[in-house]
Amino acid sequence: MRQKGGRMKKRLANLLTGLRILCSGALMLFPAFSARFYLTYLLCGLSDMADGAVARKTDSASRFGARLDTAADLVFAAAALTKLLPLLHLPRWLWLWTAAIAAVKAAGLTWGTVRWKRLASEHTALNKLTGLALFLLPLTLSFADIRYSGGCCGAPPRGTASGRSR
Repeated sequence: MRQKGGRMKKRLANLLTGLRILCSGALMLFPAFSARFYLTYLLCGLSDMADGAVARKTDSASRFGARLDTAADLVFAAAALTKLLPLLHLPRWLWLWTAAIAAVKAAGLTWGTVRWKRLASEHTALNKLTGLALFLLPLTLSFADIRYSGGCCGAPPRGTASGRSR
């Protein structure tokens, strides 16, 4: 009996990652900015934050788990962008900040690939911070103007030299 619980504990991180993939699919079923969309979006984000910590705590980190996590991140990002981008009218400065965040993510992926000689993402503090900023942005859009939502995520406010929109 104890053996079975131990195996479940070892699989918990991958189950959380799998949950993110399933919830990403569910995002496509709900209207963007609805309560169900936000709940599912948060569940995806929380599972992303928890799976790595659980894998380390249960000593169950694996190459498969790391690859599954990367795939789940891509599926989640694709689902969220598919639902949100058509509805957003983003100012140029926010597109530029989003591109900067994507560049940081790409640089981390490139560095990890060069360093480890395989497709790998470095989980640096800056990489985590940019991911968090991008994750928080949709959560603010239902109650805050995009100028302020983008600002809370690290973008310059409108009217500054680098934050003007046209």
